[in-house]
Order: sequence, then structure tokens, then C-alpha cells
Amino acid sequence: MNIDTHTAVIVIATYNEAGQITAMIDTLFKEIIPAITNWNCPVLIVDDTSPDKTYEIVQNLQQKYPNLHLLINPVKLGMGNAITKGFHYAMDKLSADVVIEFDSDFQHPPQDIPKLLVEIDNGYDFVIGSRKIKGGSVPEFWSFKRKFFTYVGGFTSRFVMFFTFKPFFQVTDPTTGLRASRVKGFVDHIDLDHLYSLKFGYKIELLFRMIQLKAKFKEIPLQFGLRETGESKIAKDTAKDILKVSILCRWHDEFTQKFLKFGIVGGFGFVVNTLGAKIFKGILIRPNSNISLLNGICNALAAELAIISNFTWNNVWTFAKEKITSPYQLISKFITFNLSSLITGVVIPSVVIALLTSVFGDKLFLYQVIAIFGLTIPLNWFVYNKIIWRKK
Repeated sequence: MNIDTHTAVIVIATYNEAGQITAMIDTLFKEIIPAITNWNCPVLIVDDTSPDKTYEIVQNLQQKYPNLHLLINPVKLGMGNAITKGFHYAMDKLSADVVIEFDSDFQHPPQDIPKLLVEIDNGYDFVIGSRKIKGGSVPEFWSFKRKFFTYVGGFTSRFVMFFTFKPFFQVTDPTTGLRASRVKGFVDHIDLDHLYSLKFGYKIELLFRMIQLKAKFKEIPLQFGLRETGESKIAKDTAKDILKVSILCRWHDEFTQKFLKFGIVGGFGFVVNTLGAKIFKGILIRPNSNISLLNGICNALAAELAIISNFTWNNVWTFAKEKITSPYQLISKFITFNLSSLITGVVIPSVVIALLTSVFGDKLFLYQVIAIFGLTIPLNWFVYNKIIWRKK
């Protein structure tokens, strides 16, 4: 074996797979692994103490294949528990550079393993098999329910986790179980002991975390096969589990939390602006006041209070990780914040409202909604992230 060879551990979770585990292990060690010359490929079986004694078959095969490893879980807690324990073992005991998730039932063609590693060699960090790209497929004889679960469930998960972001268009098959993940800088940065689910939904979170870590990602076609023996790993609550994990991933995402805080701060700023204008008007109004001029002055003063409020709360709460503390920077950034608020909150929307009115007539409220939600909010979010509180 070449001294530069890296290790890719093939992790297979089993439960009552006695009917096919021998055929799978023989195929891997006799046909697939010998053809992979630049990778050391141990096979790790993680068995949940199968009632059909799958683990005993593996123990016997270990005499034949020295690079076959077995980890037995005393109780069945779910596929996610088995896989994550397998990942730990692969990294801690087998010095894995890459971990490959694989099934024992031949629904994943063993011939796809070298294809995953070719893409890892090409510089990708996270390679998955997709049934939904050209060259991929699901069994023709699958029931409507199973096809519905695969296509609609997968799309729903993608939508919840990634909509409006680039991965929504990159990831076509989030529930696939055929995956190769680079360890250094990626899997070793994921908290495998505190996933949202120990069941099927673990797949969703691991995918989300890898994308979050900016893993270079690629899909290869997967022609998913039919299971001939053994038990399906799809439980009755799988759809619910996937949806729950998808929502939790998106909800706890840093971007989502920042945007929610940004919205709350903006809403509070609106209240400050509205109430401030009324208070200033109550203080400044006189019997002979020019109401038009007075309203403009009061709104301007209140708007500045709202800007101060927004800047302060965004600095200490929304963008706490990028918090500005230097007095010089605070002054400089506050001036920039004022100018950007004037441009994005007053000048640009006012021009757009004026143009829309000239073309379509007087529908002020509608144009305000378009200007605020279509321009002001996205522009402010961009300016805040890229200029005011830009990550160092």
C-alpha cells in the first residue's frame, strides 16, 4: 500500500440483515475494495444487537477479512445513533480521513463507492448519491406512498432548510443515505453527540452541518435498488422526524436568528419613530404652528431616535459576535449607519414610490409595502452584514 494512502471507512448500520450481510461483505472485499488502489478502506459494521444475530455472522467473517470491524450497540436507539457511534469509532480507532455512509441491502450499488472517492480525490469534501439527477433513479415498482415520501419529503426538507440560499438548488436529494464526508475540518467539527434526532432525521442534520461548514459539495447519480431481504429502516414516524429536524436546523441557524433579531429591532425602531413623533409634536406645537413644517421636523427627530435605537440594539444583540466596541469605530460606524439609513430608508424608497405613483396612480400604501419589503429591508440587511457589522 502506498505510504500516501488515506483511509476511507465504510460505515454500515445493520439491524436484522443476516440474509444479505455475507453477500455485501464478500462483494466489498472481493470486488470493490481491491480495485481502489489509493485508499485504505476498512469496513465498519455497527449492529444494534440484531435478534437474527447479524453480528455473529460478521464476527465469523472477521476471521476471513482482517479489515472488517464490528461495533455492537447493546440497544436499538435508531439509525442516527448507530451511524454517529460508527463515525466516532472510524475517527478515533481507524484514523478515518473520510467516512462513507452505506447500506447493507444492495439498495446502494457497491460500485458507487469508488465513484464517491474519485470526487473526494477531485477536491470535494462532501459527495452524495442522488436519485433525482440525470442518471439517478428510484425503483419502478415502488409504491406511490414511498415515491411521494422520497420526492415531496425531500423537497420539503430542502425548502425549509435552504430556500433563498444556493444549496436549495445544489442539493436535490437530502434524504439519501449514500454519502462520503471528509473528516478534517468538517465531520470533526460537528457535535455528533447532540444531534436533534437519533432516527432517520440525523441524515438531514449532518447534511445541513456539512453545508454550514462550507464543504465543497457534489452529487453523483444513484440508481437506488430494491430490497430483497431484511427489514426496511423507514419507520412510521420518519416523515415527521425529517420535518422536525429540518425546522430545528433552520430555526437555530445563525442567519435565521440574526434575521429574526434584525426584524424585532426594526419593529421596535418603528414604534420609537411613531411614538417619538407624537411626543415631539406634543412638546413643540403652538397655536400658530405651521403643521406641515412641524410634522416634518417631529418625524425627522423621531427618525433619528429610531436610528440610534436600531444601531444600539443591532450592535449589542443582532450582531453581538461582531459587536463594535472601539469608541472611534462606534462613531465612524454610526455615521455610516445614519447615511445608509437615510439612503435605503428615505431616498431610494421615496424615489421608487414617486415613480410607481407616476406610472400606476395613487396607491401609496401598496407602494410603501413594496418599497419597505422589496427594497429597504433587503438593502439594510445587506449593508449591515457587509459594511457596518462585517465579519472580521
